[in-house]
Amino acid sequence: MRDRHLGFVAAAATLLAAAPLSTIFERWTWLIQCTVAVALVAGAATLARSLRAPLWAQLLGMLVTLTLVLTLMFSSGEELLAIIPMPGTFAHFGELMTFAVEDMRSYGVPVPDRVGLQFLTVLGVGSVAILVDLLTVGLRRPALAGLPMLAIYSVPVAVYTDSVHPLPFVIGAVGFLWLLVADNVDRVRRFGRRFTGDGRDVDVWEPSPLAAAGRRLAVVGVALAVLLPLAVPGMTTGLLANFGAGGNGPGGNGRGTGGRVDLFANLSGELQQGKEREMLKVTTNDRTPQYIRFGVADELTEQGFRNGRRASSSRLRDGLPAFQEPGVPGVSTDRYEATIEATDEFNMGLLPIYPTPVAIRNFKGNWFYDPNQQVVYSSGASARDQKYTVEYIRTSYSATALRLADALPETDQMVKQFTAMPDNQQVQEQVNELVEGKTRPYDRVRAIYDFFSVKNNFSYSLQTEGGTGGTAIVDFLTNRRGFCQQYAAAMAWMVRAAGIPARVAFGFSSGSNRRDGDTFTLTNKNLHAWTEVYFGPTFGWVPFDATPAASVAGSVRSDYAPDVDAAPTPEPSSSATGGPAPDVTGGTVGPQDGTNDAADLGGGVGAITPTTPRWPWFTIGAVILLFALLTVPALRRSLLRRQRQSSGGGVAAAAAGADGGGGDGLRIVVSDVAAAGQAREDAHAAWAELLDTMVDYRVPIDLTETPRATAGRLVRDDLVDGPAAEAVRLLGQAEERARYARDPLQAGRLGEGLRTVRKALASRANRRTRLAARLLPPSVLLRWRLAIVESSIRTVLTSGRMRDGLMRWSPRRLLTRPSSR
Repeated sequence: MRDRHLGFVAAAATLLAAAPLSTIFERWTWLIQCTVAVALVAGAATLARSLRAPLWAQLLGMLVTLTLVLTLMFSSGEELLAIIPMPGTFAHFGELMTFAVEDMRSYGVPVPDRVGLQFLTVLGVGSVAILVDLLTVGLRRPALAGLPMLAIYSVPVAVYTDSVHPLPFVIGAVGFLWLLVADNVDRVRRFGRRFTGDGRDVDVWEPSPLAAAGRRLAVVGVALAVLLPLAVPGMTTGLLANFGAGGNGPGGNGRGTGGRVDLFANLSGELQQGKEREMLKVTTNDRTPQYIRFGVADELTEQGFRNGRRASSSRLRDGLPAFQEPGVPGVSTDRYEATIEATDEFNMGLLPIYPTPVAIRNFKGNWFYDPNQQVVYSSGASARDQKYTVEYIRTSYSATALRLADALPETDQMVKQFTAMPDNQQVQEQVNELVEGKTRPYDRVRAIYDFFSVKNNFSYSLQTEGGTGGTAIVDFLTNRRGFCQQYAAAMAWMVRAAGIPARVAFGFSSGSNRRDGDTFTLTNKNLHAWTEVYFGPTFGWVPFDATPAASVAGSVRSDYAPDVDAAPTPEPSSSATGGPAPDVTGGTVGPQDGTNDAADLGGGVGAITPTTPRWPWFTIGAVILLFALLTVPALRRSLLRRQRQSSGGGVAAAAAGADGGGGDGLRIVVSDVAAAGQAREDAHAAWAELLDTMVDYRVPIDLTETPRATAGRLVRDDLVDGPAAEAVRLLGQAEERARYARDPLQAGRLGEGLRTVRKALASRANRRTRLAARLLPPSVLLRWRLAIVESSIRTVLTSGRMRDGLMRWSPRRLLTRPSSR
């Protein structure tokens, strides 16, 4: 009984320790699966201990149960009887592990319901449940069980670029403390009873001064562990976000900007999510809005682009730098205003804005503006649920004007900073081939930009690796399949290789497919990356989007960077979607109004058609089966009670017919032998029901007492009174005469009396006892437990007799038998 209770606490503590995983997953499907797995593993351990199996058998039973659960939830279709794993099942498990590794590389948190990640989660939590049960119940070392429970908590801390919310940590800590307290109480109960100094008996849950001090220290320790990181600067981001961080990078996913954020990983994960989520609502008087930016990656290393250090920043509340008109022919500016509302899905420490802002109003929190990176960031606030207004300058360039831009000297600080890159011979050879004979910076950039075209076999696909390092860029230029972040990073790298400053910008495309007048909605599918090239202080940073226009919803093209895949002379009557036509005015082409096809959603070339997973049906079936098993004791108790109550009042008519009397419902059967036998059976059934009712409501029973003594004790202890007292005396008299008298009493009111006594006992019990009596009746569980014990005893005796029989024919005994004389 005690081991069963401790095993239940170990299982519950494991699930509580898994609470931090809720910050990783988008939905709660993982929790349902883990709950089913942990419950079945704990049930297997309890069953093995009830059979007095050795420790190794308990461990084997839990491992087998976890394997069967994984087979049922993540079936490969090759199982025997749909649950017994076969070699193909374990090969399928290996594939799921591979899928999980790929998903971890591709998705940002929170992740959707991906079968590989769910398999890895159930396997991990189930394995931790086995270790916790083994250490707590089997080895009686509950303190060591905190190590595997801590391993679960370390997962979101390591992978989450945001701060992990303290509430899941508190929940996990409570589970661990509960485990320690339950083990301590169990040890005291095993030792004996506790007494105070004056000899008063106290319950084991009543703390001694030392235990009370220990519990207070535990609570204080948990509080400090939660509050201290919130109070100390620099301790509010994830482990990987802080590791190797310079501390000056712009904000990332979530609050806190202490570390450098992998904006590429965040972009890749959002684009590959199956669910489309609204992130921004924009209202602007700009009829053809350009891209909204929120971050840049301007530092290039062997591992690829990343957001670099901030050179200088100013408080956003102090205003923005004044805008200087370029004053160059072919360059025009217009002033617009936009109201941007970020939903709770955009939880970042970066504020989405249009390029070249001149005023930002109505924002909440402490924000800073970096004029070099042109980003608004915060170390404590989040863009989530913000609604603010941005006044900005939109600059339009002509190809002629950009072609007049002179090359910057190599000693220029911008050239030194934004052309720095690792050596890569393959990329350099490709760039040299493209820019050969071109001296003007714009001509060099256009040669590289035009290279990313369909005629050069480039195609859009999300089903590729998302890296931006040297090897990944070479792979992209070789395979020529990728999505926006690879196009942007590859072009920026190649422009740097041509000696021209370049960086990668992150933001949203215009999302014209969800427009309502001047307002349009941007989702995670509109997240985008493009290249920005620096043409000197006169022109500043000029955007170039090398990603195929037909694959980006709301793509923006211009005359200086047109759609390289568009037909040069489209037929007037043609209805084909070969690409957007250039703007006849020579200005910026607005967002495309084409349909959002599979390419817009990241399908692209080589996309994998999603299939309906089968695990939800298996999970639902397992939950239904679990609930059905839990209702068996209550159903058994209800049927047994109904049978006994009907027996206790079902022969009143027969008795009355035999004796022919009325009166108070109590008859002495003297002439009908059959009626007397039935009366005894009814009295025994009613008394058995009374005893089971007492067990259900935690009323002590003594099988050595006579029925009259038991009935008198119930009345004497004020457990029943009034009609219930009369009913219990009637039941006692009927059982007493059925046992000891020649002529039993025939009671026509036994069924009614049982109901009266049951209501009286229930009214004096607490809510927990009443709930247990209804859902998990102790009388049924006790009867089953005794049956299991008796069955185990019979099995042990039978195996002993078989062992003795086999020993008689043991060759060793025959060889050692003395020879007859």
